[in-house]
Amino acid sequence: MSDISSALLDAFGCANAVEKAHKVRALVADLNAGSYSQVLGVDMPDRPGRPDAPELLPPKDVPRRRLSRSPTGRIALIHAIAHIELNAIDLALDMAARYTHLHKLPFDFVRDWLSVADDEARHFLMLNDRLLELDSHYGALVAHDGLWQAAEATKDDLAGRLAIAPLVLEARGLDITPQLITKLTQVGDETTAACFEIIMTDEIGHVAIGKKWFDYQCGMERADPISRWQ
Repeated sequence: MSDISSALLDAFGCANAVEKAHKVRALVADLNAGSYSQVLGVDMPDRPGRPDAPELLPPKDVPRRRLSRSPTGRIALIHAIAHIELNAIDLALDMAARYTHLHKLPFDFVRDWLSVADDEARHFLMLNDRLLELDSHYGALVAHDGLWQAAEATKDDLAGRLAIAPLVLEARGLDITPQLITKLTQVGDETTAACFEIIMTDEIGHVAIGKKWFDYQCGMERADPISRWQ
């Protein structure tokens, strides 16, 4: 049971979002218990398993979110962030499965990215529970596919994936989340604000993991990290 490959593929291919999150949490628990120690070559599909809803639109066609004291705007915001967290689960799974064997990376690479996947799964479940509390659910609104388009564009470039996913997309989230927390507090939604506080704290660690492995890969390529990132 030391090879984690089939478990990674199983979680990545799961089409039910809530089930996917629970699969990841169970997988990471098994990893931490010592069940896995290697990842062999994995033929990763281009796209993860996804539920029929939400409908995925081009980013320009997704309605803008406006926060207010009514639930509508807050539901739209929470749904959008839940969608990002679901994509982040699969980005972390894909990172561990796609590149480790190919680039002969240490198993700590898998451990780090599955710790990220576990956080993202916890975030998704937390936000979906919040949507249920507001009489909604993940899949009730449309979403966009921009995050996975970035994954497809970097599937053959480990340094590119590390530069784009954690060091641009997640870092950008750190820039905007404090403003969202303030706005949620202003409209009286302390519960959702607390969820976003948890997410923001965890994402700081995810960016640090991205920086660690980006620097490692630059070292393997004998490349300057600053110019390589640019």
